[in-house]
Amino acid sequence: ICEGRDIGTVVFPRAELKFFMVASIKERAYRRKKDFEKIGVHRTVGEIVEEIDLRDRKDSKRKNSPLMKASDAEEIDTTSMTLDMQVEYIISKVNKLMKTDTIN
Repeated sequence: ICEGRDIGTVVFPRAELKFFMVASIKERAYRRKKDFEKIGVHRTVGEIVEEIDLRDRKDSKRKNSPLMKASDAEEIDTTSMTLDMQVEYIISKVNKLMKTDTIN
């Protein structure tokens, strides 16, 4: 298992299972705000939304390894999913693949 913005397109383009996880920008900002608060950093959701939007635009337009969904990746909208739900979903997909004996 590996995560990153170019894992499915550049690092492991032939991986048998790929997931492109998305969430609304507002939900991503709320999640990041909670992470910041755990380490004592206080930011507004609005500030974080702006930073996320800027980073997404930069990463999507960069020349080397731009952020994009691999054509064979499954997109998962995690906006209304807990972390446990996300993990459970991915594990179910891995288990299903392993039962079909298609892993090389």
